[in-house]
Amino acid sequence: MKIGVFDSGIGGITVLHEAMKRLPREDFIYFADTLHVPYGTKPKEDVLQFVKASAETIVQHDVKALVIACNTATSIAINALRQHYALPIIGMEPAVKPAIEMNRASGKRVLVFATPLTLKESKYKALVSRVDDAGMVDSIPLPDLVRYCESLVFEGPTIRDYFAGILRDVDLSVYGTVVLGCTHYPFYRKLLSELLPGHIQIVDGSKGTVSRLIQLLQERGALGQGGSGDVTWLCSDNSPAYLRKMPEALALLQRMEAQR
Repeated sequence: MKIGVFDSGIGGITVLHEAMKRLPREDFIYFADTLHVPYGTKPKEDVLQFVKASAETIVQHDVKALVIACNTATSIAINALRQHYALPIIGMEPAVKPAIEMNRASGKRVLVFATPLTLKESKYKALVSRVDDAGMVDSIPLPDLVRYCESLVFEGPTIRDYFAGILRDVDLSVYGTVVLGCTHYPFYRKLLSELLPGHIQIVDGSKGTVSRLIQLLQERGALGQGGSGDVTWLCSDNSPAYLRKMPEALALLQRMEAQR
């Protein structure tokens, strides 16, 4: 049986990449809801229905676990999915808690980048309320970044100008960590490391999500032994161009990591 990984687009490939590194003897199904990407700027009620329909498509492939590799989809639909399906369902949340722990000694603040919908949701607000007892966290919505990512615009004047506009009025000297609160955003880790001051660390939730996946598979005695890291690519509009884009995005991540 395979592990299902789901996102609205190519963002969840950053989580898939982490899972493939740590679970080399598993096989995967990656599903992108290309009919409805991006989620982060759409009404909550619509996104809930999109996620439910996508999950139903994925479980038809007899997966043994499902990773909702999207912060927005997790915040809106994870509870409904867990009530409906018996298999392990692992979600995402912005890595706010580890970012706060990294900054306690220095007193620096934490800056979270996320989609507008994630930042509006009660799940995110509850997370910050639970772990941010010192009031260290600030948040900035990036409504257009998923669109750039889906167009594979990771470098060049357009995206640099976009980040320059976002950061123009931000006093970066007070921050010690930037949290990438959308799975699309780690595609910009290299660029952000160039644009942000050297003292700022960049974190995302992929490692924690994959650790939870591994824990749940171990508890069920379901860790793979016969897989080889194969990925079956699916998307909701069955676009041949998008089916080619997804492995291209994975290869790009692998190259980025090799250059670090």
